[in-house]
Amino acid sequence: MNVLVIGANGQVGHQIVNLLHDSKEHSVKALVRKEEQATELVDQGIDTAVASLEDSVDKLSSAMEGSDAVVFAAGSGGSTGSDKTLLVDLDGAVKTMEAAEKLGIKRYVMVSAHQAHNRDNWSEALMPYYAAKHYADKMLEQSALDYTIVRPGGLLNEDGTGQVSIAENLKRGSVSREDVAKVIVALLANENTIRRSFDLISGEDSIEDAIASL
Repeated sequence: MNVLVIGANGQVGHQIVNLLHDSKEHSVKALVRKEEQATELVDQGIDTAVASLEDSVDKLSSAMEGSDAVVFAAGSGGSTGSDKTLLVDLDGAVKTMEAAEKLGIKRYVMVSAHQAHNRDNWSEALMPYYAAKHYADKMLEQSALDYTIVRPGGLLNEDGTGQVSIAENLKRGSVSREDVAKVIVALLANENTIRRSFDLISGEDSIEDAIASL
């Protein structure tokens, strides 16, 4: 499967790219915003495309050509304002869905946020971000794409354990970025996860068993 990773320069996206690059089952194209980011990846032997989520659907479509699947792991970042959250996490995400549909790419994996589907559990300090994720997820659910929505808990910069908990609703928790990336790569070709969404935190099940339990 040829997988396009959007947000390849981000912390989760970068780990997904590396796992796919080392995979025997998949190939990867990394979508980044800046030429210097692309140069660094090309030096590692990774195929790249340069485009911004604020670009047109047509330009994003050009970057996505040749892909069988899309992983959306991009975000506006904590240092930007609500305007960029709206343009990247919501509108940018929706434009990539439109581009995928235009190209006939069916498989689409969204990295969302823990409990983004449940307004009662949104963080007061991150309301614009949660609203953007909520409605991007809604648009994905209403699309014709073979989607999976992964809603990880608090993201940790530590080694993964390979032990996670996956369910439609989970209490607040945390999970390593490495384990998030491993879950996403593991579910790409798993039909059991198509048109499903779930919270993801550290747990006691192996990634394979957790995915199989859906």
